Amino acid sequence: MSIGILGSGAFGTALAVSLAAGGPVRLWARSPEMAAEMQQGRENRARLEGVRLPDGIEASADFAHVACAETLLLAVPMQQLRGVLSAHAEAFTGHTLVACCKGIELHTGLGPVAVIAEALPGTASALLTGPSFARDIARGLPTALTLACADAGLGERLQRALTTPNIRLYRTTDTIGAELGGALKNVIAIACGAIIGARLGDSARAALMTRGYAEMQRMALALGARPETLAGLSGFGDLALTCTSELSRNYRLGLALGRGEAFDPTLTVEGAATARAVAEKAEGMALDMPITATVVALLDGGTTIAGAVADLLARPLKEE
Repeated sequence: MSIGILGSGAFGTALAVSLAAGGPVRLWARSPEMAAEMQQGRENRARLEGVRLPDGIEASADFAHVACAETLLLAVPMQQLRGVLSAHAEAFTGHTLVACCKGIELHTGLGPVAVIAEALPGTASALLTGPSFARDIARGLPTALTLACADAGLGERLQRALTTPNIRLYRTTDTIGAELGGALKNVIAIACGAIIGARLGDSARAALMTRGYAEMQRMALALGARPETLAGLSGFGDLALTCTSELSRNYRLGLALGRGEAFDPTLTVEGAATARAVAEKAEGMALDMPITATVVALLDGGTTIAGAVADLLARPLKEE
């Protein structure tokens, strides 16, 4: 099974490095200059500095050349996914698409697999998600991920093709649960970062993670996800990683909010758009998601850390 990766950010590049152990991989970069630099210098200095690109990786800015592979991994930001699908619809015909982004589309409330299904009806698709940092994968450190595919037979084939010496894949047919787990945990990570940034303590973070996980389940189960999916790698596993490490952009954004510091506007932080999309979706579903609503208020300047904490602590007492 030939593999092409569309998107040369840190995660797309790291996947290419790991997958190259099993055979040639084509990696698409939007910028011809970046593609040439990676191809000649064997390093993605802009996104994954210090990691050598194996000889099996061919970097190219020629979309059609990369997209001719049988299986295409879409390692583009969630809010750009539909645009890439629409702009290159013909090139995707007959290929299997594996989304490698996490989030909820802002104007539709859809996850990545649902966006693929809507933009390219009938296209075989799957989702690769779970607790992982690009640099860990690129360094060959052991990582376990979820491969979600509604077609069980295709999921098994992809599981075999995309497993590498350092990436172990667990498969599921629950694409809804995998989508929502990977998206919602980013919102909770922003909140946890804000807690630590404001020096409110690890106990507060643990409480927020736990109640945040309850919010994740509340929405996911209402939308048809299976509870075991949320308890697995794409839910609880990703939540634990993202809420506790500064390698997470979502967590770092939260830290900046908690400290009252500016955050680099050039960095893509999926949880910010997802928080707004989820808050709107929750309102339409009449779901109580106070942590998500608080994150949106913090992002939009509608509250302060002190105000957010006071509001959450003043909520009515109830059973867990």
